[in-house]
Amino acid sequence: MIKSNSGDKVWVMVDAIYTYRMRYCVEAPKEHPEYALDDVTMETAKEFSQLGLGETITSHRVVSTMEALDMCDVDNDYCKSWTDEQKMNAFFTREGEKREF
Repeated sequence: MIKSNSGDKVWVMVDAIYTYRMRYCVEAPKEHPEYALDDVTMETAKEFSQLGLGETITSHRVVSTMEALDMCDVDNDYCKSWTDEQKMNAFFTREGEKREF
């Protein structure tokens, strides 16, 4: 098992998908109400409302600190010039730490 800098701890990369229910109210011909689906598919319809349905975890794996920092540079390329410590403070969750809102 790959160890993190703290000895008996590892970094776990968790992939998740956040899902929304989107709703649209689209005018369409009476004879062909299904035409409204085209507006949604083409992304020309105005959003009526949305509802967050939550997060679904799709996978997880143990990664080394360097692997995670390399992924950080790819996923957050605007922070490439930051130090490793700045990246870890901003994007890594240490055991017992909670996200600040």
